[in-house]
Amino acid sequence: MSAITSIMRAHQILLSEVDAVVKPYGLTFARYEALVLLTFSKAGELPMSKIGERLMVHPTSVTNTVDRLVTSGLVAKRPNPNDGRGTLATITGKGREVCDAATRDLMGMDFGLGAYDAEECAEIFAMLRPLRVAAGDFAED
Repeated sequence: MSAITSIMRAHQILLSEVDAVVKPYGLTFARYEALVLLTFSKAGELPMSKIGERLMVHPTSVTNTVDRLVTSGLVAKRPNPNDGRGTLATITGKGREVCDAATRDLMGMDFGLGAYDAEECAEIFAMLRPLRVAAGDFAED
């Protein structure tokens, strides 16, 4: 119980700190994550289903997140030519600018992990890795 409570509380603290940094850009951490995912894609666009899969969130959450980014002019949506029922989300130029600026600010505050040095961050990653692999967050190798 103490381990899960510590992890959940750390999550709340970090999310609060990160949200405070991205809020001036009209973002939440979830919207920021979606923008980053789109910037990492080859063409700057992904099917909505792929966004949900990669962020491990429910399709309804993806739709809500992307729709808010569309309203802000950071993302555009269009029908997926390879899937008649699917929709592609595409990052806009403004979306890239906002994502870059928010990333700079987050890097400036060490993504909330300034209390740890690089070695300690590596230890945290190593400790949480088996949990994430088991959940399918990423492959073991």
